[in-house]
Parts: sequence; C-alpha cells; structure tokens
Amino acid sequence: MKRILNILNYLAIIMAPICVSAAKPNFIIIFTDDQGYQDLGCYGSPDIKTPRLDRMAEEGMRFTNFYAQTVCGPSRGALMTGCYPIRFARQDDPNSIHPELHTEEVTIAEVLKAQGYATGAFGKWDLAGHNPEAYKQELLPTYQGFDTFFGTPGSNDKYVKLLRGTEEIEQRADMATLTQRYTDEALDFIEAHKDGPFFVYIPHTMPHTKLAASAEFKGKSAGGLYGDVIEELDFHIGRVLDQVEALGLAESTYVIFTSDNGPWLIRKQHGGHADPLRSGKTSWWEGGLRVPCVMWAPGRIPAGVETDAVAATIDLMPTLANLAGTTAPQDRVIDGVDLSDLIHETAETLDRVYFYYQHDCLRAVRFGKWKLMLPHTEPVETSIATKWRNHIKKADAIRIPTAQLYDLDADIGETSDVADRYPEIVTELVKLAEGARQDIGDHDLFGENARTFGAARRTLSNESAYAEIFKIPSKKK
Repeated sequence: MKRILNILNYLAIIMAPICVSAAKPNFIIIFTDDQGYQDLGCYGSPDIKTPRLDRMAEEGMRFTNFYAQTVCGPSRGALMTGCYPIRFARQDDPNSIHPELHTEEVTIAEVLKAQGYATGAFGKWDLAGHNPEAYKQELLPTYQGFDTFFGTPGSNDKYVKLLRGTEEIEQRADMATLTQRYTDEALDFIEAHKDGPFFVYIPHTMPHTKLAASAEFKGKSAGGLYGDVIEELDFHIGRVLDQVEALGLAESTYVIFTSDNGPWLIRKQHGGHADPLRSGKTSWWEGGLRVPCVMWAPGRIPAGVETDAVAATIDLMPTLANLAGTTAPQDRVIDGVDLSDLIHETAETLDRVYFYYQHDCLRAVRFGKWKLMLPHTEPVETSIATKWRNHIKKADAIRIPTAQLYDLDADIGETSDVADRYPEIVTELVKLAEGARQDIGDHDLFGENARTFGAARRTLSNESAYAEIFKIPSKKK
C-alpha cells in the first residue's frame, strides 16, 4: 500500500495549506491516443473537420512545437510524473515497454489532491499493465491520487475491459461507445464538483486501433473511419467546453488538449497523419513525438495565440502545481518546466533543452531550432530501431550510424543533414546529450538520478521483451 500521502517523498507538498480556496483554478486534461500532428483543422487537416477544437484554438493558445513520447504507456507516465519515462520508477519489470508506474512515484493527481482538489480519471490508464487480463489492481488510478476512475486499465489492441474504481463492470465493451461514455462520466464528475477545485483527466482510447465510431458519426467524415473517430472526439470535447461555460466555470478552468504520441502511418484507414513532419508513432523523428496541443482558459490564456516555444507533456506537472499554488515534488528530479509565464504571455519563449527517447534509447536532443540525431550505439541485433521496424515506414526505420543535425525552422521535414556545416553546434549538442545520459540514462547506462525505490534496476536493451510485445522471434536461446 502506498505510504500515507507519500509523506517521506513529498513532504513539501503535504506541508502546504490544504484548505480549499476559491482562487484555485480547475484543470481538465484531454489526452487522445495516436492522434497525429495534422489531424485537426487548425493544424492543417484537409479532410477532417474539428470545429470545436479549432474554436478552442481561436480562443486560446495553439502550440506548434509540443512534444509527448513515442508510445502509449511511457507517454502517460511522463504526463503523470513530469519526467522522461526512463527516469521514473517501474513497479516490477524495469524493462517493460509499457511501464507499470511505481506506487512511490508522485502523480499530478496526488499533487493536486493534497491541495484540496477532487480528482477524476475517465478513459485509458495504461500504467497498471498494458494487457487487460494482466493489470495490477494496486496500480490503478485510485491508488495513484484519483478519487474516481471509470475506464480501462490497458489498451484496446483486441478488446476493452471497463472498470469503475477497481471493480470490473464490463468484460468486452462496445468500442464505438467509449468516447461518449468517458465524456458522460467526466461531465457528471464536473457537475458534482462544480464548486471546485477539481482535476479531470480524460485519456481517450481513440483513435488507437482498433478504431470504432458510433452510428451518429460512422461514415460521415471525408477522412474515412479515422476521420469519423476524430470528428466524434471533437464533438464530445465540445460538450466538455459547453458544460464548463454553462456552469460559469470558464474563467476559473484551464482546459488542455493534446495527444500521447504521433499517428500510426501504416494502418491505412486506421492511421492518422503527421504532415509536414517526418514519420510517426514509435519513431524518433518529429512525427513520432511532436503532437497537437491547445490550451484554453478565457481571461487567463490570451485568445488567438500561436507559440513556437518548445514545450511538452512533462511540463504539465510543474505548470498545474504552480497554478494551484504549490510545487512539483521537491525530493526528486522533475524534468518538466513551468509553462505558466508562457501561457499567460508574460514570457515569449522557453530557454530549454528537450531530449528524444525511444523506449530506453536516447535518440536526439533539441535546443532552439537545432535537433541533433545521435548515433545508434546499441547492438544491431537488439536495436529498438530494428524491433519497431514493422510500425515505422521503411525509409524511417533505420539505424543512424553518425550524428545528424537538422535545422527544424528551415527543414521541418528533416530532409537535410547539415552536421558538416555546423560542427560547433554538433559539439555543443553532443555535450548536452552526454549530460542527459549521465543524469537520466540510456539503454546501456542507469542514470544518476533515475529512480527505482528499491525495485529492480533496468538492464541492457531487452530483446525478449521487444519480441514478446511485437511478436518478433527472439534470437536468444
């Protein structure tokens, strides 16, 4: 059982005032699954209509350089903890591609709960086990800071099992109903806690495959089945915004929309779009990690603003903590930065470095407009670049033999390596990457500030784990 309020781990948070204050804002995070950078009207989709999210962008802030992680579980762990996935602790198998979040990690929900927030999660958790038949009950949201949970413990690769709290209530839910049902539950929670403050987390199952849309939306989009799914999501996101406004909460609520990673690109009608970025889900190219993000808070976040500042899901923990009048945990390293000044337009940009991880491999580093792709150093036969080959376009599922430098301002599609022209930039970025290796870790190095809380340490790249997940025959005897 988790230590009472994690006293030893975040004493600074517990000692903060826990009184409910009318000044504390509400927070709603809407987190879609595998939605690509281009898959909104306001990000250039030619055939998918998203009028509610487009309006949300017109009334709020749209990010053009916002980053998540390459796949589902790590991305959720990063959002919840404010850390790169290789830094935070896993409960059991430290080599799991989809991490089981250690109970001694501190989530956004726990930080806000200590400040008097009502906390609810509605959708896909994926931090207690990816397989719906093999999840760990003690790692479900209600053990990680959420008062209420309605959703599924893992993914919808085959089917969805629905839980309320820790009780299984439906063994094989109709996937076409999930987007509406998650939203209905979230709206009920908001209504019940309208006097606030509240934190609502809606990690939608869609548009992760298998795709499904309700009869009201199926066959209606020019973007095919995938478009149907996105347009249904947009409609129900609009319902959330409508309720916030109807309850008179618009000026006291921050609504954040983003995606967990880039889109599948090899699933035909079941995959999304990342144009003009290169590649998609599971890759270390921009299309794998750069995702759409819109933040809305009338009267707090200025309307109609577009920012090219480099920001990420790991920034949500420190940002929401600050807005709630507290801090992220002080007893451990948190990788995210506070975006409060940026979203309130009291700062124009962020002077920050961002590191691109593909599972446990450090693949690239970005500072300003420059992105340095690092050489792949793990053995060829256990290279994650090879293991993910069935999920990335062949032209992108390659090993990088030497460092490559890209100017993302001039070359957003990562087509021209300019490392030979800017050796001094390469040198500086290599230094930053080496610092990350020592601090956070890499496939062959356990970071100095990576956490275990007594659990097993991550080992070298685990071929058998990749083989199990992606059904690739292992070469190990």
